[in-house]
Amino acid sequence: MTDRDSRISPLPRLLKGVPSQGAMRLAAHVATHGEAPLARGRRKRRGSSALIDLVEQAGLRGRGGAAFPAARKMRSVHDARGRAVVVVNAAEGEPASDKDRMLVRVLPHLVLDGGLLAAQALGADEVIVCVCELESGAIASLQLALAERERSTGGARVRIATVPAGFVSGEESALVNHLNGGPALPTFTPPRPFERGVAQRPTLVNNAETLAHVALIARHGPKWFRELGTDAEPGSTLVTLSGPVEYPGVYEIEPGASLSSLIDAAGGAIAPIRAALLGGYGGSWVAAESPQQLALSSDGLSAHGASLGAGVVALISEQACGVAETARITRWLARQSARQCGPCVNGLDAIAGSLEEVAAGIAPAKARQQIARFAALARGRGACAHPDGAVRFVVSALQLFGEEFSEHASYGHCDGCTRAELPLAAHSRALVSAGR
Repeated sequence: MTDRDSRISPLPRLLKGVPSQGAMRLAAHVATHGEAPLARGRRKRRGSSALIDLVEQAGLRGRGGAAFPAARKMRSVHDARGRAVVVVNAAEGEPASDKDRMLVRVLPHLVLDGGLLAAQALGADEVIVCVCELESGAIASLQLALAERERSTGGARVRIATVPAGFVSGEESALVNHLNGGPALPTFTPPRPFERGVAQRPTLVNNAETLAHVALIARHGPKWFRELGTDAEPGSTLVTLSGPVEYPGVYEIEPGASLSSLIDAAGGAIAPIRAALLGGYGGSWVAAESPQQLALSSDGLSAHGASLGAGVVALISEQACGVAETARITRWLARQSARQCGPCVNGLDAIAGSLEEVAAGIAPAKARQQIARFAALARGRGACAHPDGAVRFVVSALQLFGEEFSEHASYGHCDGCTRAELPLAAHSRALVSAGR
């Protein structure tokens, strides 16, 4: 146990007061967090930079995967010409992640506070909350929350927009394209959404967790926010933990917490853990031999070629087959292609096909070299980041499960090939608030 793990945790923050069932109602939300500091009166076209300054001082980075400085993104929209729009991204097409869906499903008022405070800072007159069309629970929670606060939106109009289910549907240009009447597919850039987004207006697109943090920073200030985490990664962060643990679900941790502390908070492992997929299906595999030494932060994971990305920690047991899991997820990623460029249409399909041949033991002698060559051809050439994420996932698997790839090439199926452990469909997960 590290010193960080042994300190008393001031968590939860975002998950404070989570109800045992259903969504937190407005009265309970205000009792838990206090009133949001929303100004009254006429909304200024350029808003006020005061909140942006607080977010900058807090050092908040986006929690959608790219870790882009939240204040810099807000300021770009603030300084652009025209009336701004705020888009709350809770589409979350990543099957291994549930944190943003959970926030709008269980804590809708915290997310709405963040969206409305951002709108106030930017002078925006509209907030659009985007959720997957299949997430009926999240939609119902948002509808109830909006009905409860009909007259407390700070003057901005709030509406819910449903988004088709899909891995790339939550990419920010895909959301903007969908809101403008097109398909929910990434578009070529520039212009970026902050320049011309929804209805050609400057648009801030932030995921639900990022804006929930903004809501708390506005209340408690940057010094409070920085009491957790590191200088480079202050605050707390949500992760979705899946795999062979007693209580998989969404946890709030301090950046730098060890993997072992997260597993302990989830009731411990129920089977020996073989590996961890970090960052989601565009992330990287990491061996889980010493979870107490694996720090869940950018600095801690960079040495392993990984990052937390969108807050995914997906574990597999020693009974699972790394080759079969990689082949299964890569085929799914290929089917999730936007089909707008060669690396997606041809490259991912070729990689998935070769992986399936290796898993079945019918691949040519130099199949691994062929997969690596296909991956190199696809990397950096896509119309969006989807091929790059899939390649990162595959290349890390080739490195970690190299011995298994060789065995499958020679002997075919193993006992673990039929045991699928990584999730490929959204499913209900236990909601737990965890410390360090």
